[in-house]
Amino acid sequence: MNRTTKPGRANRIADQIQRDLAEIIPREVNNPKTGLVTLTGCEITPDYAHATVYFTSIGSTPAEAAEALNAVAPLLHSKIFKLLKIHTVPQLHFVYDTSVDKGFEMDQLIKQARAEDEEKIKE
Repeated sequence: MNRTTKPGRANRIADQIQRDLAEIIPREVNNPKTGLVTLTGCEITPDYAHATVYFTSIGSTPAEAAEALNAVAPLLHSKIFKLLKIHTVPQLHFVYDTSVDKGFEMDQLIKQARAEDEEKIKE
């Protein structure tokens, strides 16, 4: 009999990994290159072999923070392995989340357009 996984299982595991990493990273990662890290999401491959963890960082460049986090990924993997009660714990891959920066850019463009509209109305 071929057992299929429940549709939301991967999402639940990804969410749990994100929550656990959010607690572990501030305690275990003492590299100033990471800056202040905020995890914004986690995606897992269907075979649970790899997890892409999206983050933002304050006080560091995206490249430095990603390099520092990926360097400690094996340590973080072992910590996650001890916390999760699943057979396969995915390898962690950290990727800088550009969506937050894009959101700020869009916000600035909207503010600029509103200011221009208000100037036209006043004329």
